[in-house]
Amino acid sequence: MTAAAPPGGGGIVVAGVSQVFRRADREVRALDAFDLEIRSGEFLSIVGPSGCGKSTLLRIVAGLLKPSGGSVAIGGRRVERPQTAIGFVFQSPTLLEWRSVLDNVMLQIEMRGLDPAAYLERARRLLASVGLAEFENAYPRELSGGMRQRTAIIRGLIHDPPLLLMDEPFGALDALTREQMRIDLEALWLNSHKTVIFVTHSVDEAVLLSDRVVVMSPRPGRIERILDVDLPRPRGVEARDSAAFTQATRAITDIFLARGVLRRAP
Repeated sequence: MTAAAPPGGGGIVVAGVSQVFRRADREVRALDAFDLEIRSGEFLSIVGPSGCGKSTLLRIVAGLLKPSGGSVAIGGRRVERPQTAIGFVFQSPTLLEWRSVLDNVMLQIEMRGLDPAAYLERARRLLASVGLAEFENAYPRELSGGMRQRTAIIRGLIHDPPLLLMDEPFGALDALTREQMRIDLEALWLNSHKTVIFVTHSVDEAVLLSDRVVVMSPRPGRIERILDVDLPRPRGVEARDSAAFTQATRAITDIFLARGVLRRAP
């Protein structure tokens, strides 16, 4: 398979997207009248309760799922089929156990029919940027959870996609590893300024990573609010001490309290 042309500039426009899943005994409306514009080069996070359609929206943007209504356009072109020029990182790293770290990264290149020799230096440079230079010949069973997920992220970036979709990529990690992964991801993004759509359940993570945070309602998923994050970058661990961080996380938490997603302690 050859690589498709990149989606191009101009960002992403989600217009009136709805998604209904029909089963024999019932109908589930996952998304309803969802409108969103994502700027080219923006880091945008989507946070919301389980089942509100966050992952469904990513699959629609990627062209893996046809919406029941509405449309998505990337760089001015309507999404009507799977987008092969994007990067997609899932919660599970899904590495091949019989391939080394470097070979798992290069699998993306092989499957696209690209010349591995042209991407080998880039692969090693990216691995080094997330602290995996000494582990390129290691196998997944020899890696920690965070190292496996770093490998999956580099695999999603190796072909230099203009758009990176990330579906709760840190959800299975412990708190300390998750914080370091967040810092590493921001550093990668600052070096490339790719368009990133990042789905998470973590309010803190969304605020610390993003230019804007989309807060979603319970199912059917709608936009409750879009918050601009006014925090200087890079945002290390000290960013949690800032008034802007506290203000943004409190605003999102208040929305979830008002909607019954969270409840105050008795």
